Amino acid sequence: MLQRSTTWVGATAKEIARAVRRGDTSATAVVADHLDSIRAYDRIVGAFREVRAGAAIAEAEIVDDQPGLGNLALAGVPVAVKENVAVAGLPTWSGSAAARGPVVDRDHEVVRRLRGAGAVVVGVTRMPELGIFATTDDREAITRNPWRTDRTPGGSSGGSAAAVAAGLVPIAHGNDGLGSIRIPAACCGIVGLKPGRGVVPAGIGVNDWYGLAENGILATTVADAHLGYAVLCGRAPRALTEPGPLRVAVSLRSPVTGVFPDAGARKGLSDAVRLLLAHGHGAVRADPGYPPALAARVLATWFAAASLDAAGLDRAALQPRTRRHMALGEAALRRGLVREDDRAAWRENCRNWFGDGRYDVLVTPALATAPPAADRWSARSWAANMLVNTRYAPYEAPWNFAGFPGLVIPVGVRPDGLPVAVQLVGPPGSELLLLALAGQLEQAAPWRRHAPGWPRMAARRR
Repeated sequence: MLQRSTTWVGATAKEIARAVRRGDTSATAVVADHLDSIRAYDRIVGAFREVRAGAAIAEAEIVDDQPGLGNLALAGVPVAVKENVAVAGLPTWSGSAAARGPVVDRDHEVVRRLRGAGAVVVGVTRMPELGIFATTDDREAITRNPWRTDRTPGGSSGGSAAAVAAGLVPIAHGNDGLGSIRIPAACCGIVGLKPGRGVVPAGIGVNDWYGLAENGILATTVADAHLGYAVLCGRAPRALTEPGPLRVAVSLRSPVTGVFPDAGARKGLSDAVRLLLAHGHGAVRADPGYPPALAARVLATWFAAASLDAAGLDRAALQPRTRRHMALGEAALRRGLVREDDRAAWRENCRNWFGDGRYDVLVTPALATAPPAADRWSARSWAANMLVNTRYAPYEAPWNFAGFPGLVIPVGVRPDGLPVAVQLVGPPGSELLLLALAGQLEQAAPWRRHAPGWPRMAARRR
């Protein structure tokens, strides 16, 4: 068996799986390399809640011994899983000491599919309490952005995004209820895909946040995002079809009144549009018709979803900001402000806006501003958290409310040295189209796959 003389840390998931299937390396060697890197450098970014060192090596050895190794799409690929879905042998933390459950003996369906494809779960990643906010920290640790460790990697899949951007794993699982994959992807300069409603098994919290929350993937390349998405869907990966000329709607408008994109976000969108035009796509300025009541309806649903997830927990053990969020959710439910009819009406509004070929894709900024400071936001007031969240990341939530797929990709670097990204949105069933269009943009203007200075190479095991 051939072995690379250098570490596999920093390789793509496709490269690793191909090498393991061919016998150029072993899953055990690949996983050991990544565990060494996590052991040496996760203390800087704080991405992981728990690392499964011994268990991951044992699982990698099982992968190496499988007779059907050549058929495994993710053979030997180390993956990280967000801590709010079940991983056999671990508790499910959900970002909260109050919510930590017992050790489970069965994987969540998305974890089962990852393992079934030959991936090895090296650990579970940190998130804010109950996934409510778009920054990631608690009393134990502040998860930091590998691009600049004084900035947040976003949330709620902040640990997964930080792990991928630092090269600690090539791909990671995340989930997204109001932007929790796409916001961290934008903060950390990587690819983040939130599938449309019902495409990937959800099973997140009490009721999937009223159907707003979906499981998805974070990666450094479109090809890896496509591979991970196919596995989560339970499908065999197939080649993406080069998209022909598309009708692209371009919108700077924030769904949140009074919030506007800064110069870095505007330039990122402009650069993406130039690339789209160069590929023969048509681009027109067109803003979705965000109704005045939409923000209030999204907020009420967000509050209520958190209150249901927190029901039965020891309130005294919850963070003050979570208790406030929960109280508002209980009030919203008492007043009948959370209605399926509102979500269905917005979904139909969005279908009509895209129309029958009117627009194929919508492109928006991914963030309105740079990521906020990496701080102990968990100890700050609810109002402070709400203000910073809505000011920097207003663009994602409407598409959870509609149940439409959304994809974030990096398109350059801001003047402050942080990445800038755009969001691609399409109607139901457009995930592969979004990935194919993102692949065109990646080919035309390749982005830095990892944060500057990452991955850092730990000493290899002998």
